[in-house]
Parts: sequence; C-alpha cells; structure tokens
Amino acid sequence: MVESDVLNAGISEEDRRALARALEFAASVYGEKLLGTGEPAYGHALGTARNVAGLRLDADARAAGLLFAVPVYLPGAEEKLKASFGAAVASLVAGISRLNALRVITRSAAQGKDSQAQAEVLRKMLLAMVEDIRVVLLRLASRTQTLRWFVNSPEAARRELARETLDIYAPLANRLGVWQLKWELEDLSFRYLDPGLYKRIAALFDNRRSERERAVENAIVALADELALAGIRAEISGRPKHLYSIYTKMRAKSLDFSQIHDVSGLRVLVDEAKDCYTVLGVVHNLWAPIPGEFDDYISRPKANLYRSLHTAVIGPEGKALEVQIRTREMHRDAELGVAAHWRYKEGAKRAAGKGDPFDDKIAWLRQMLAWRDEIVDASDWVEQSKHAVLGDTVYVLTPQGRVIDLPEGATPVDFAYALHSDVGHRCRGAKVNGAIVPLDYRLKNAEAVEIITAKTGGPSRDWLNPVLGYIKSSRARNKVRQWFNSREIASVVAAGRAAVERELQREGKRAASLEDLAKRLGFDEPDELFAAVGREEIGSRQLQMALRGEAERALPPAAPHRARAAQPGRGVLVVGVDRLLTQLARCCKPAPPDRISGFVTKGRGVSVHRRDCSSLARLVERFPERIIGAEWGKQGAQAYPVDIVVRGNDRQGLLRDVTETLVRQKTNVIAAKTQTRNDVASMYFTVEVEDIDQLQRALSAIESVRGVLAAARR
Repeated sequence: MVESDVLNAGISEEDRRALARALEFAASVYGEKLLGTGEPAYGHALGTARNVAGLRLDADARAAGLLFAVPVYLPGAEEKLKASFGAAVASLVAGISRLNALRVITRSAAQGKDSQAQAEVLRKMLLAMVEDIRVVLLRLASRTQTLRWFVNSPEAARRELARETLDIYAPLANRLGVWQLKWELEDLSFRYLDPGLYKRIAALFDNRRSERERAVENAIVALADELALAGIRAEISGRPKHLYSIYTKMRAKSLDFSQIHDVSGLRVLVDEAKDCYTVLGVVHNLWAPIPGEFDDYISRPKANLYRSLHTAVIGPEGKALEVQIRTREMHRDAELGVAAHWRYKEGAKRAAGKGDPFDDKIAWLRQMLAWRDEIVDASDWVEQSKHAVLGDTVYVLTPQGRVIDLPEGATPVDFAYALHSDVGHRCRGAKVNGAIVPLDYRLKNAEAVEIITAKTGGPSRDWLNPVLGYIKSSRARNKVRQWFNSREIASVVAAGRAAVERELQREGKRAASLEDLAKRLGFDEPDELFAAVGREEIGSRQLQMALRGEAERALPPAAPHRARAAQPGRGVLVVGVDRLLTQLARCCKPAPPDRISGFVTKGRGVSVHRRDCSSLARLVERFPERIIGAEWGKQGAQAYPVDIVVRGNDRQGLLRDVTETLVRQKTNVIAAKTQTRNDVASMYFTVEVEDIDQLQRALSAIESVRGVLAAARR
C-alpha cells in the first residue's frame, strides 16, 4: 500500500508492526469523528504522520502523529497508550495535547499593540513547554496538514489560522531549520491572507515548483562535475525559493520581480576560505554572471559577522540562479552562531555584543536536527534531543491571556512585579488556574496567574530573605529594595524637616523662607537641607548661624593668613594661630597628606576641608573672605576618619569578606551602610586611618576580594 510505504520509510520491521497497530488503533478511535476545523480526525492523523515521516523522525514520533487526538475521544487515554505503545509514545501524545491547549492564546497573539513581542514570547513558550523537541516538530507537522485541509474552506475561516501560522509556527520552523515544512506553512498562509497577490506572483513563474526543483538538481550535478575536475572537495545543496520568501524580499527591498535573481539558489561549502574564490571562478566560467550581483562578505563581513560570497548567474535553461559560497565554519556560524540566518530573515534587531540564551538553545536544537542524519541509531538522537530543552525560563499567563516570561523558579511575587511595580508592592495573594496558592509557590509553564492586591501598603521585608524563597527575579528584588530605600530617605527628610522647624520656632522666624535658608547653607533645595540635617551633617548651631545671617554679614571679614602647624609630635592640626579651635569637615574627611584649606565658622572655630571638596567650592564662591590656607602639622599616632565606597557583584558573604579584609589591614570601621541595585552591591564605610598610604593599602586589599568590582575613597 502506498500509504504504508510512506509511513514505514526508513524504519525497522519491528517498528513497522508497531506503526500498523497504531494505525489500526487510531482508526477504531476516530471513526467518522471531525476536528474543530471540520477535517476528519483520521485523515488529519494520516497527514500529520506522513509529514513526520518526511522529516525522517523515528517510529514513536510517527505513532504519536497518528494518535495525537486520542485523549480527546478516549477516557483514560494516557494509561491505555502507555500500555499499548509504550511510555515514549504516550509522553509525546501528552505533549501534543499540552501545546494544543494553547491554541486560544496563540490565535490572539496577533491582536494588540505588542503583538510582535507576544508572538516572540509565545514561540519561546512553545519550546519551553516540551520535554522533547519531537513534540514541536509534531505540532508543525500537524499545522501543515491543517493548512492543506483549508484549501477548499471559506476564506474567513482560514485567515485567522494563516495569521497565527505566520506569527508563531513558520518562524519556529525557520529557527529549527525544518525547511520542508517552513516553505509550505508560509506559502499556504500567504495564499489565504492575500489570495490576489499570491496568484499574481505565482503567475510570474513559468513553471511549477517541482520543475524548479528538478532544475536546481540539474544545476547541482553540473557544478559538482566542474568542481571535481578542478580538484575541489565541496558540498553542494540547493532549493528554489518559495513564493512567500520572494514576496517578502520584493516588499523589503522595493524590488520588481524581474530584479529578483535568487528565485532559485545553490549553496557551496568548502574547507578553506581560498577555495571559496576558486569555486567562484568555476561558477562564473560555467555560467554567465549577472552584472552588479556579486557581493564579497568574506573580505567585508556584514555587521552581524556574516561571511559568504554571493553571486547571481544565468544558469541552466537561461534562468537566474543565485550561488552562495562559504566554508563549513562560516556556514556553522551563519546557521548556528552570531550571524544566524533566521535573524536576518525575520528582520530582528539586536544590540551588538548582546547575546540571548534562547538563541543558544535554538542553535543546539538545530544542531541536533542536523546530527539526526548522521546518527545511525535513532534512539541515540532521541536521548540527545531530550536534553535540548529550554528549561531556564517559565511562561505564564495573565487573566487576559498575555504571556509573561520569568526565570525558572519564579513566584507570584515575581509575576506581580513583572506586571507593574505598584501591583508588586500591593500584592497580598495569588490564584493559579483559579486556586489560591502561597506567595512562595513555584510557577510552571502555561499556568494562568491572578494577583490579589490590597488598596494600599507596600512589600514585606521577608520577601528579600533568600531563604524564604519569595523572590527569584532580580527585577522584583530591586523593586522591593528601592521601595524600602525610598521610605528610609523619606523618614530622614521628615526628621530633618522637623528639626529645622524646631529651630525656626526657637529663633522666632517661622515665616522665614526655607529656600533662602537652604541656599545660605549651600543647598539648592530645602529637601536637600532637610536630608543633611536628618543625617546630622548640619547641626543646630549651623542652622542658628544661618538664620542670623544678617548679623554675620555685618561682621568684618577675617584677614587672610597662612596656617602653620604647632605643637609637633601631638598630631594636632593647628590653623591660623596656636591653640585655635579646629575640626575636620565631615563632608570630605581629610587625612594626611591631603591638600587642605580652612573655613572660618562662627562659634565652632575653623572647619578643615580637602581642597577638592565640593562643599568647600560652594563656600569659596559664597564666602571667599573666610577661606584661609592650612597645612598639616607633624603627625603622631592619630587616626583620621575617611569615607570609602566598595562596589561588587552581590553575593552572600561579600560584606563579611570585605570587613574581614579591613580588620587584617588594621583599619578600624566606625560606620557602614550597604545597598544593592541591579545585583550590584554598594557598601559605604567610614574607616579610621593614620595616613593615605594606609588607606591605599586597605583599598588594594579589598579589590582582591572575590566579586569586588572597585574600591575607592569617596
């Protein structure tokens, strides 16, 4: 029987007997039943199995193609299939059922403003949901059969299916390198979506696709003979372009059909780059080149590092023929690496140097499909392909059917923050597939998630505890930290505002302008002043002096004079005259041998700043007459407070390792503060050092700690 010959091609006698049993079982279950599309279930099963056999998949995959709809019509189908045909076939059929359950979602992917992004996520979701790549291939084979059935169906019924195919399934077939199905999926979808344009382009061809395929085969034979005579070892392949690819090229480049010279094409793979140019000479000697149609992407690679020679010639029977020539390494890069052909075909834009882990998985899957032809034992290929799963991402659904991709192990809290920061902050519970789940529940592929929110409130600090497992994604973790950081800043500002208002009341100047007060103290905005007061960087005495600013300006300016050190050996900085009260500015915390200057305050002596201090620069601009020169006296065993900042990749134990390093350097820590954003930890320390040399030794030691990116003085 011709049908059985197609299904049984390339499999053993034992597998043929198993396939015959599957065929008989399918016929008994399906009978005269119809699918939702109106197609007979048994006819669809046969067509799917034929397509799977055409892909040269194993007997289990072919049997699964025949039995794809058994779970719909037979109660307890999984156990019965496992008992009759084995666990592998039952697992494949279950995988098909899971993907079929997504049809409502995939058909809505083309709707809405972010349809392209949703289609991309759905393609990834289809791959991530399966444990065996054969399930995806079975889905593609089934969709191809469905489109064939729709040839004689009403136009309205097939347009929706065609749009879904172009958005989801044809790009998947392209990425996986399943060219046999890709061209048919695209051409049939194009035919249903724009039948008038399809017919016009088809009419431009003066022969059928089968005839074009024979012409390509003849061209391959002719070129192979010429290369053999030239002593060049090469691998030649080719196929005629299909109508949809011609249409997309005409539209993308605004070309007329007469300007398309790669309606049919050959690809020649050689061992070395120099052989590429030798083959080019042979091709141009065999067939007449078309002027202006030669591109050398080997000496001048494309921006995505694609390398190849492209030429167009007048081939056999006077038809235009494109020839691509490259080494096997270039081909491997183009098909599986940085210059992946499918990215070019889909017109995707990527930032230079930024890879996508999903691309790596696609490359692995395509490599598995290529190896299938080289592996003698089909079971080896099956075992290898099962490892090629996209297991580091989960894809879940909003109540509206939108797909959200999250890292594996993500929870409802991660989902809430992926929707919106405010939803995450107010998250109090979640439902998965209609059932209430705890917030540390691990989400699974294709689950529908609904977030229960409070009207007000914020996140819990417990969410940041990695042991409790409430958060997996860095986005959610950063949003929670930002919320708490903003609240801490707000509380500091509020405390500073209250302190300023107390001083205003004490001085009897409640109507004083806060903007003027902030500017007198060197701040642009009142909130900056409040924050400084809240952090105790500005004291009540300074506020009082600023509020009495009129009296201060009436004082005679201090005469400029040079600072000198006195009382050597005590390590005390003396500025101006002996015994003059001095203090080290807390804004820049100078230490020997920093270059320093003094600022004469009212009531607190001289404040000593580093000369590169931004606060000193503001004071110089506003009160130049109160700036005096300063220098260090002879130092003894005196310690000076210095601020440092350490940044590193956030990890458990990083703060401990940094502080232990400071202890080993005999550097005392008197204050510490940490915060993390985008998985980068920033640690702020105030340490005591005798001089800058000691500080530099401590910073160098910190930079050697694992994970530390930089350590510097503030």
